[in-house]
Amino acid sequence: MKQKKIIIGIDPGLTGAVAVIKSDGELYVVDTPIIEVKKGKKMKKEYLPSQMADILREYLGANCHVFLEKVHSMPKQGVSSVFGFGEGYGLWIGMIAAFRLPMTLVTPQSWKKVIMSGMSDKDAARIRAQELFPKYSNLLSRKKDIGRADAILIAEYGRRTLNK
Repeated sequence: MKQKKIIIGIDPGLTGAVAVIKSDGELYVVDTPIIEVKKGKKMKKEYLPSQMADILREYLGANCHVFLEKVHSMPKQGVSSVFGFGEGYGLWIGMIAAFRLPMTLVTPQSWKKVIMSGMSDKDAARIRAQELFPKYSNLLSRKKDIGRADAILIAEYGRRTLNK
C-alpha cells in the first residue's frame, strides 16, 4: 500500500502562509513569520528566516512534497514591493533546497485553473478554501486571511496533482 504524502503549500509573500495537509487529512496553517521594524518614520515588514526554516525543519525525513507558488513581478509594482516579494520567494526556495525537500513550483494560473472552478472575485480564494475545508473556516474569517487561503489552495492543488 502506497504511503500518503504530507503536502505543503506555500504562498511566499509577506502576508502569505504555509499550509500543510497531513496524511490523515488534517490541515495545519501558519502565517509567514514576519516582524515589523521601524525604518525612519515608517513601519516595515520583514521576513524572519530562522522561524521560516523552523516550519520546514519539522518535515525533514517525512514523506512530504512542497508546492511553492512561482511568483514574478507584475506591471506597475513598485521596485521595493517587487524586491520584498522576490526576497521571500528566494528564502523559501533556498530553505526547501537546503532541507532537500521535494518541491514543485506552481504558477498562480495553474493552481487556480484546477482549484478555483471559474471563481474570480477578490475574495474567491477565501470562499473556495472555506468550501473545501469547512472545518477550518475560522482560519479564514478575515479579509486579510487571503494568504492563508492561497496557501491552503496551493496545498490542495498539490494533493490532487500527486494523487492522479
